[in-house]
Amino acid sequence: MVAPDYVSPQEALSVIQSNTRIFVHGSAQTPVFLLQHLAKEAHRLEQVEVVSITVYGDIQIDKPAYKNNFHINSLFVSAAVREAVNDGRADYVPVFLSEIPLLFKRNVLPLDVAIVQVSPPDAHGYCSLGVSVDIARTAVNVARLVIAQVNPNVPRTHGNSLVHYSKFHAMVYCEDALPEAQFGEKAGAEEQRIGEYVASLIEDRSTLQMGIGAIPDTVLKCLHNHKDLGIHTEMCSDGIIPLFEKGVITNRFKKIHPDRAVSSFALGTRKLYDYMDDNPVFSFLDIDFVNDPHTIKQNPKMISINSAIEVDITGQVCADSIGTYQYSGVGGQMDFMRGAALSEGGKPIIAMPSRTRKGLSRIVSTLKPGAGVVTTRAHMHYVVTEYGIANLFGKNLRQRAKALIEIAHPDDRGMLEKNYGERFKM
Repeated sequence: MVAPDYVSPQEALSVIQSNTRIFVHGSAQTPVFLLQHLAKEAHRLEQVEVVSITVYGDIQIDKPAYKNNFHINSLFVSAAVREAVNDGRADYVPVFLSEIPLLFKRNVLPLDVAIVQVSPPDAHGYCSLGVSVDIARTAVNVARLVIAQVNPNVPRTHGNSLVHYSKFHAMVYCEDALPEAQFGEKAGAEEQRIGEYVASLIEDRSTLQMGIGAIPDTVLKCLHNHKDLGIHTEMCSDGIIPLFEKGVITNRFKKIHPDRAVSSFALGTRKLYDYMDDNPVFSFLDIDFVNDPHTIKQNPKMISINSAIEVDITGQVCADSIGTYQYSGVGGQMDFMRGAALSEGGKPIIAMPSRTRKGLSRIVSTLKPGAGVVTTRAHMHYVVTEYGIANLFGKNLRQRAKALIEIAHPDDRGMLEKNYGERFKM
């Protein structure tokens, strides 16, 4: 192993100046240690713009006390920055995940500094971006300066994750645990029924993309009798491990990187990170390749499984906001919904419970005022709830409405039918 010269957080962060833009590594690779130290540098900084996708942990710089020091301009709103965005202390940029690298490459959002978390350098001097290559690869390539938080807990992944330590302006050592998330634990009877319905749509030799949350993990638990499945996804979590161990996932029949599970980032428990460490079956690649619909469509029987906050009776999908309240982001849903639709035998699927935890219908007559449309009704094929499957492809507005009402919660169907009659003059 190469023995680099590590410096203190203060020395490493001294290159960050007021009125500059910095990129922050995300998901399980969020460099929380350095961000907390960056908050301590606030006394000398003003209007430092921070761009990132999902970040995890107590990053400090999102707190109200630092609103004049750091301005978060988020490319995806996660829990760590949600309050700041909705309180007006931070901003959100609606953008397809596949196109974020273009913002950096074309200098729409030129990067002065990138802060990433990596594994220690190997004998040849190469560090790994771990389980978050996504937009970080481009950020490292184009940023004027790169600061590395070097952590032995970061798994060394295969694909396009390697960065030579000479690329780093400064390296800071820490041994913090990576952020973890458990999605399957939140699943109940509704999610189980949804998982079974979705599994019924998936044929052997299909290639899967799973979104984040309890439903995608539940779907995976319903696939143990399938054969020769493949993985081409923007993210993955613990649910894939049993399918690898049982030989359900083989990646044999993919067209893009056959025999490899392609992902851009991963988020789960330490078990997942250890499973991916130096595991050549996983290939972590740039998001502008993984999420490009032209790449995705080349895999036959491409299955895209995503969720939604609400779907109106014409098929418009709101997946990033609750009315005007910004909850998440556009992300990669449309990238994969379109790619799966264009795939031979592909199926784009929106899967969601019929009601929210507060008992409100997710299938609605009209979206809430201010709600964002992530997936248009023209892109919609399958919608799945615990009450069944609606295939909207090729259906007119009236037919779509009837199909969606049939899979709404029974107690909500009367009001939806009334609104249907008023809207369509029935």
